[in-house]
Amino acid sequence: MSAVLAPPVGLPTLAPGRRLGAKGWIGLVAAVLAFTVGVPVLNLVVPETSVFHLSDYLVSLTGKILCYAICALAMDLIWGYTGILSLGHGLFFALGGYGMGMYLMRQIGRDGNYKSELPDFMVFLDWKALPWHWAWSDSFVLQMGLVVLVPGLLAFVFGWFAFRSRIKGVYFSIITQALTYAAMLLFFRNETGFGGNNGFTDFKRLLGVPVNTPQMRVLLCALTGVVLIGFYLLARWIVASRFGRVLQAIRDAESRVMFTGYNPVAYKLAIWTLSAVMCAVAGALYVPQVGIINPSEMSPAASIEIAIWAAVGGRATLIGPIVGAIFVNGAKSWFTVAFPEFWLFFLGALFIAVTLFLPNGIVGLLRARQGREG
Repeated sequence: MSAVLAPPVGLPTLAPGRRLGAKGWIGLVAAVLAFTVGVPVLNLVVPETSVFHLSDYLVSLTGKILCYAICALAMDLIWGYTGILSLGHGLFFALGGYGMGMYLMRQIGRDGNYKSELPDFMVFLDWKALPWHWAWSDSFVLQMGLVVLVPGLLAFVFGWFAFRSRIKGVYFSIITQALTYAAMLLFFRNETGFGGNNGFTDFKRLLGVPVNTPQMRVLLCALTGVVLIGFYLLARWIVASRFGRVLQAIRDAESRVMFTGYNPVAYKLAIWTLSAVMCAVAGALYVPQVGIINPSEMSPAASIEIAIWAAVGGRATLIGPIVGAIFVNGAKSWFTVAFPEFWLFFLGALFIAVTLFLPNGIVGLLRARQGREG
C-alpha cells in the first residue's frame, strides 16, 4: 500500500495533514484583506488624481483574472493531481456564465429596447413566451442552483461513461474538446433560446442593484477573490487527505491502484465533477463583471488556454496555476494593447518555452531555487 501511495517522481505532493504554517496563513489573511478592504478603499475612497487610485477598469480586469484563476485551480486538481488533461473545461465555465446571464437578462425587465418582459433577442426573433428552460430564471436562488447542478450533472454523466470505458490520455482530451466544440455549435443556433452568436449582454441589475456601478464592481471583485481563496483551501485539504493521495496514485500508476482494491472510477468521477462545478462558479462570477456571455467562451482555444495557465504556473502545486493565470492574462492585457497583432505568437512561444525549459512551471522553478539555496 505504501508503494502505491508513494510520492510521484517529477511532480510534488502534499503530505497528509500538512498545514499551511504561519507564513501561509499570513499570506491568506493578507489576500483576503487586499480583496475585501484594499480594493474598495483604493477604488472608492482614494481620489482619482492620486497615484494609488485603482481605476474601474483595473477593478474589472482584476475580477476577470481571478475568475480565470479559479478555472486554472480546477484544472490543477484533475490534471496536476489526477493526470486527466481536459481540453473542454471552457464548456463548464460557459454553462455557469449562461446560467448567471439568464438571470441577469430577466432582471432587465421592461428596460430593454423593446419594452417587453421577454429578453430583446426573443422579441426580435418573434418569440411569444419564454422557453421551458427559462422557467426559473427570475429566481436568483434557483438559478444559482442550476449554475451548479447543470454543469455538475453534465460532467458526472460524461465522466461516468468515459471513465467506465477506461478512456484516458490523449483520447480523453480529444473527446472533451469535441464535446465543447459541439456545445458551441449548439449555442450558436437561435432556436436554442440562448441568444445565438450574440449571447447575452446589456445587463442592468443584479439582485435589484445596478450592475454597472463602481460599488457593484468592487463587491463582485472582492467576492471573486474570497471564492478563489475558499476553493484554494478546499483543494489543499483534498490533495493533502487520503482521498488526494489516492488521486495522485491514480495519476502515476492507475493499474497498481486497482490491484490494491481501490476503484479509480469513483475517485476520478468525484474530482472531475468538482472541477467542473468550480469552473461553473467562476463563469457565473465572470459574466456580471465582464458584461457579456456568448458561445465564444466554449471555443476550443478557450479551454486550451486554461491548460496553458496551469502549465505555465506549475502543475500539482495549487498556487502555481493561480500564478500562471494571473501572469498570462496580465501579459495578455498588456500585449493586446501594445502589440495586438503579436499576442497569439507570444502565447504560443510562452507555452513552448515552458514545455522545454520549465516543465514544473514558474512555481516549480522558484521552489527548485529555494531548495538549492537551502
